[in-house]
Amino acid sequence: MALPVETQVKYWGIATAVFLLVMWALGNVILPFVLGAALAYCLDPVADWLENHGFSRGWATGIITFFATLIFILAALLIVPMLLGQAAGLIETAPEMASNLQTVLVERFPELGDANSTIRRSLASLGTTIQSRGDELLNAVLASFSGLVNVIVLFVIVPVVAFYLLYDWDNMVGKIDALLPRDHAPVIRDLARQIDKTMAGFVRGQGTVCLILGIYYAVALMAVGLNFGLVVGFIAGALTFIPYVGALVGGVLAIGLALFQFWGDWLWIVLVWAIFQSGQFVEGNILTPRLVGSSVGLHPVWLIFALSAFGALFGFVGLLVAVPVAAMIGVLVRFAIEQYKDSRLYQGLSGKDAE
Repeated sequence: MALPVETQVKYWGIATAVFLLVMWALGNVILPFVLGAALAYCLDPVADWLENHGFSRGWATGIITFFATLIFILAALLIVPMLLGQAAGLIETAPEMASNLQTVLVERFPELGDANSTIRRSLASLGTTIQSRGDELLNAVLASFSGLVNVIVLFVIVPVVAFYLLYDWDNMVGKIDALLPRDHAPVIRDLARQIDKTMAGFVRGQGTVCLILGIYYAVALMAVGLNFGLVVGFIAGALTFIPYVGALVGGVLAIGLALFQFWGDWLWIVLVWAIFQSGQFVEGNILTPRLVGSSVGLHPVWLIFALSAFGALFGFVGLLVAVPVAAMIGVLVRFAIEQYKDSRLYQGLSGKDAE
């Protein structure tokens, strides 16, 4: 005999509360396992594809691990040092950029030449503030990076966790399925398929879009000679994970830098603008429809709220799990709404039961 609904809700509520409490208590301790699970989840379709083409699960996992390790080493040796160097250079040149902006504004608006002008004093301190805060931010990021993701985590724990989870992914899914309550197994499986479809559509799809756009922006901006093009491309690509934010922040930053660097040479400024316009056209008409799809169901405002809330509650780990949890909550909320609309609470006496 099945347990009463009230009892089931109580048990599942307690289990959820305990899970969230453990997540909050462990904090960054579970970071390598979250990263490993995320990598395994994203790479599972590749392993399935290799299996369908004649490779065993072990060989598929080994091939994926080899190429992933090779890409990581190349990125660590070639891209990361250049990225950090450009980021530091951008922070160092902030005072000069602010001074140039002040000169241009004073030339066009002579009334700003008053030494006591609030705007002029603000501009004078803008560059110094950005430099000092930027140095603090960069040092904090580097300190946090070395503290949270140390060499052991990067080179041992995360790859090992990802390897074993990827190798045993199908077995783990089967064992979890065997533990589902029999009365609710069909509904849970259906919800799990919807969650997986949503997460696969957004996390994998949007992650691929971020990578493609980040590479395109960085290569194109460096090709036209824009200083700090690699940093701008990295920022724009990473923030593309939140719809519209990446293009807005990256475009404003790139065009602002172009105005300082190419002032008077409007062709290059227009080229920088055209790079972001073409990137947005390709993203909106080709990449997002093909890789993400239109049925993901994650509103940009919901994504921003999820990232902010989980980041505040769980730190860096919260940022990693925010989008998957947001997708899961979205599916559950839609299911709850469907159940509500089929209930007497919504339909009242004029609903199905009264007919």
